[in-house]
Amino acid sequence: MNQREKEEYLREYAVLKAQGKPFFPYIIVKDGVMMIIVIGAIMLLSLLLGGELTAKADATTTTYAPRPEWYYFWAFELLKVIKPPYLVGLAAVGIPTISILLLILLPFYDRNPERHPLRRPVATTAGIFIVGAMFFLSYMGAEAGAPSRIELGPPPAIQEANQATQTKWDLGRKLVAQSSCGGCHKIGENGNDGPGPPLTDIGDRLKEGAIRQTLINPTAPMPSFADLGADQIDKMAFFLSSLKSGGEETVGGTTGRGLEGQGSETEAPEEQAPGSGSPGG
Repeated sequence: MNQREKEEYLREYAVLKAQGKPFFPYIIVKDGVMMIIVIGAIMLLSLLLGGELTAKADATTTTYAPRPEWYYFWAFELLKVIKPPYLVGLAAVGIPTISILLLILLPFYDRNPERHPLRRPVATTAGIFIVGAMFFLSYMGAEAGAPSRIELGPPPAIQEANQATQTKWDLGRKLVAQSSCGGCHKIGENGNDGPGPPLTDIGDRLKEGAIRQTLINPTAPMPSFADLGADQIDKMAFFLSSLKSGGEETVGGTTGRGLEGQGSETEAPEEQAPGSGSPGG
């Protein structure tokens, strides 16, 4: 801004200031009326629709998956986008802090006197991008299924199987959900997109025996589930091996007609893909 533009700006500012209205009582009354309207609308909606009452907090539960309030969904989803563990601090603290500092320092590094959005293309573009990214991330966070649940239905092979097989599959699904596998993996519409690979079609890549071996002796940073015991690991491996893209294939090396054939498939630990095929955790 040269001297002539600065003087012109100051003259316009003085004229507008002289035509303006005082902060008190005009602005105070205006803000007060708006506050009363907003509070009244909230009270009316509470009376008509009621407030959401959920179950009491249980401090002893091990399956609860905490979810942020809706206005933090964008930050919640940001943790999924930035997957490397050593960058989690950057996603959780660094990016929000830097964004707030840039906003606070805006008057100091943006000296452009123009106020029309079209005459400030850089600021306008940056603002649209940031707001759009926050809306998109908030939507993705709101639509993400809870990582503590698995809402997949049984595949056709399980539906046609006997009651014992269906019960084993359902118990395996509950065990996988309760073991916090959704914290690192995507299973259907539930879980997170990383740092582990999606498990929606893990049965296409690994057989039941390889999945069982991975659950017992995984690749870091996935934890071992050996402490769960052989029976529960067997149910988890059975469920995970049934997750296939087609859904028509045999399940866990069996025909889906019962449990009598389980364990007869080739135990192939060599099919375990270190790091990329870890099905749990």
